[in-house]
Amino acid sequence: MAQKVALKAERRVAGGKGGARQVRLQGKVPAVVYGHGRAPESLTLSLGELEKALTGIVAQSTLIDLTVDGNTIKTLIREIQRHPVRSKIIHVDFYEIHADEKITLAVPVYLEGTPDGVKNGGGVLDQVLREIQIQVLPADIPERVSIDVSALIIGHSLHVRDLKIDRATIITDPDATLCTVVPPRAEEVAAVPGAEAAAVAEPELIRKPKEGEEEGEGEEGATPAPAKGAAPAKGAPAKAEKPEKEKKEK
Repeated sequence: MAQKVALKAERRVAGGKGGARQVRLQGKVPAVVYGHGRAPESLTLSLGELEKALTGIVAQSTLIDLTVDGNTIKTLIREIQRHPVRSKIIHVDFYEIHADEKITLAVPVYLEGTPDGVKNGGGVLDQVLREIQIQVLPADIPERVSIDVSALIIGHSLHVRDLKIDRATIITDPDATLCTVVPPRAEEVAAVPGAEAAAVAEPELIRKPKEGEEEGEGEEGATPAPAKGAAPAKGAPAKAEKPEKEKKEK
């Protein structure tokens, strides 16, 4: 059976963003109620009472007895808007329902137990679908939908068709996957220190060594030969001059 909560609200005359802003400054929450061909009606609720009523329940599947100026109607919460930073409730949408008319709503799906593939195989349980759509009379709204996953082994899944809900019609695709047990992730092998250094190839020797010159000579520390016609490098010994021939005696 669905949970029930009672709330009180007041009609709000000032509409639009300006009216809603004034309501929030007073510590209250702007709201609207609609459904069954009625024109949307602007309301105001106490923020404290609303937060207290919503504590510990699943708002989307809870019946709300909403009293407006002494008149009580049955509703469901269609949307709750919260401040993006402070998570404070800033607006609520109520949808009026009738006891003898079926409604369509989303209900959460809870997984019960520990899968065999997790307990004995080291697998991981992945819940793919967290809620389903159902059609049901207001009095038969389930508080929650549960399914036992204890028998699941690695590689096996449960689907929407495996769910059983009394006095309700499941609208969600019956072949949709609810959950599956996936294999454990392979552990990454840590790199062996020094392996990368060993894998780096030595630089290829482009210049072939001259005859009689060992590899490695002429690399770092060697003085390159000057180009033809160029002056000798600073500090390098000058090229020996040939001695002049002695003048022939006459």
